[in-house]
Amino acid sequence: MNLARVLLTAAVVCLAVAVGGARAQKTGSAKEEVTALLREFLDAAGRGDRAVFDKFFAEDVIYTRATGVVTTKGDIMAALGKQGTATDGKSTYSAEDITAHQYGDVVVVAFRLLGRTVGNDGKTETNLYRNTGTFVRRHGSWQAVAWQATKISEPIKTQ
Repeated sequence: MNLARVLLTAAVVCLAVAVGGARAQKTGSAKEEVTALLREFLDAAGRGDRAVFDKFFAEDVIYTRATGVVTTKGDIMAALGKQGTATDGKSTYSAEDITAHQYGDVVVVAFRLLGRTVGNDGKTETNLYRNTGTFVRRHGSWQAVAWQATKISEPIKTQ
């Protein structure tokens, strides 16, 4: 009887370790997937790649710009291609200091965004922001459902 109980306890412990390990792998994978999606989006943002924007933002996204203006996916998509937007090909974006936390089918990401734009005078202006995004996995894909951008410093002019 004691041996049966010991074997049952050992089996339960092994199962718990296996399930816990699988969950840890899934968590790491989700963070990696969302971070890769973020990097893909930032790489495409300077080109105004509509397909990437459409994939990145959920239909019901709530986006609060650094100016405090709240926009929708429709607003974001409509702005693509307008003069003075990132689609002018003179802007690039990258992320630093990325932190991601997973909560089931939700991942919250915070990072420092560097936006660089080459002006008509040939000088590069760099703007820095802290961004926070909330991603939800729907139908096997991650999409941003909430986004907040906050400007953190004055533009930096370089030659």
